[in-house]
Amino acid sequence: MTSRLGRVWAAAAVLAASCTVGACGDDDPADATQRVLHRGNDAEVRSLDPHHAAMISEARILRDMFWSLTEFSAAGTVEPAAAKSWQVSDDGLVYTFHLHPGMVWSDGRPHTAHDYVYSIRRILDPATVAEYASLLYPIRNALAVNTGRLPVSALGVAAPDDVTLRFELEQPWPAFPQIFTHPAGAPVPRHVVDQHGRDWTEPGTIVVNGPFKLVERVLQSHTALAKNPLFLEADTVRLDRVVYYPMEDDAAGVRRFRSGEIDVLHQFPTAQHDLLKRQLGDQLRMHPYIGSYFYVFNNALPPFDDARVREALSLAVDRDLIITRVLGDIGYLPAYGLVAPGMAGYTPLPGLGAAAVPKAERLDRARRLMADAGWGPNNPLRFTLSYNTDEDHRKVAVAIARMWAPLGVEVTLHNTEASVHFQSLKQKTHQAARSGWIADYATAENFLFLLKSTTRALNYSNYANPAYDALMTRAYATADPATRNRLLAEAEALAMRDFPLLPIYYYVSRALVAPHVKGWVDNPPDQHPSRHLTVARGSSVS
Repeated sequence: MTSRLGRVWAAAAVLAASCTVGACGDDDPADATQRVLHRGNDAEVRSLDPHHAAMISEARILRDMFWSLTEFSAAGTVEPAAAKSWQVSDDGLVYTFHLHPGMVWSDGRPHTAHDYVYSIRRILDPATVAEYASLLYPIRNALAVNTGRLPVSALGVAAPDDVTLRFELEQPWPAFPQIFTHPAGAPVPRHVVDQHGRDWTEPGTIVVNGPFKLVERVLQSHTALAKNPLFLEADTVRLDRVVYYPMEDDAAGVRRFRSGEIDVLHQFPTAQHDLLKRQLGDQLRMHPYIGSYFYVFNNALPPFDDARVREALSLAVDRDLIITRVLGDIGYLPAYGLVAPGMAGYTPLPGLGAAAVPKAERLDRARRLMADAGWGPNNPLRFTLSYNTDEDHRKVAVAIARMWAPLGVEVTLHNTEASVHFQSLKQKTHQAARSGWIADYATAENFLFLLKSTTRALNYSNYANPAYDALMTRAYATADPATRNRLLAEAEALAMRDFPLLPIYYYVSRALVAPHVKGWVDNPPDQHPSRHLTVARGSSVS
């Protein structure tokens, strides 16, 4: 066995060294071009370490490179992946996953259940400073470990053997297997991390276990992946390469799509919707999307530590005007709560947040609240509203600043590229800022955990309400789905009465997909892993 793995490892190293963005796969360059997919990505990638990634643009690439216990299918459903099956104990507190035998990393080293134990301990180790560690708090002792009160050895995760992985949970949680579709639940190679430290994700060094591996990364240009021949299901992967291009300028992305430089663009300017629909027809793809668009107020800083100010700013925003006039009527829905529609079994309580006040009365109430808080045209409230670079974000910010003006509010708009913007939100240096959330899995708690005081980095609002935390704790401890969802709805209603953030609209996904891209299935999570796609520019590929 040792000699066989040594030969595979050496072969993998030779292949990795020979693959670049322009070569890897076929002797015939024309045929090789058939199997390259060019994808326009939302933003520049900040990290390719699954335990430090925080943006959708990073998650797309990481899901191509790392294969976890579960994965998204072409239709966006959650399916077994590295775990071929699992069982749940009668009390819902113990999950036992059974891994495929014989899996290897892209360097030929064995990939086993022990890699998951290491990875779960790593992401929850406070020294890692992982922003998404809180996603794994359902695991027994995860919160105590992540806050430094217990050692990582106290985590409820163990590998009895190479192909068995056992988790103990704090409370029953039916959605637990879905966590592992997120990069936070991905395995990382201990032997490479230990050897190279923070540099382990560099091209030529990184080792993965998924369908594709990193071969080239040029900042502000592209990130290139090549097929991983040692992936367990490599025979199902139809592409030789995938190249991601950061595109914060959506209009420029449309031009590159039209010119044929890229095959998939993950968003386009809403202002171009009608024109693109007329000219490109079915290449324009839109679908209901489990995501929310909102502004966050830093509740820990004046003036946003005053609930009257937060409520007034929310009441003054005409959401219908934004989604019909500012963005164009392309299917967005006005939002008054945090949880997007489409969560299984979840029904929000009526009259959330600003919706509790009749629309005709909202502006008058907003003025009174601001006056009670000491602000108005004679004593204007001045603050900075931050947003990440995007024309639609700019248009929404300009429109909302105008809606706030009658309250005596003077807003300075500040935009930065996405990685800088969201880093500011995690560090809580913002006053008010654009944000949004796309569900990692289709349950209400994946939105509502953002407002728990223990969520820390991802709680951009700095919201802390013991009553809210208590409701969420009760919901997590409840196995009955109907009772659980009722408690979650009560928690959402409670938080929206505090106005820690300003919901604006619920998303629809919008993409441009070239006709020669096959296997693309519109779905609510908007998940389209490259392993399920292929290209058919000529007759030799179908």
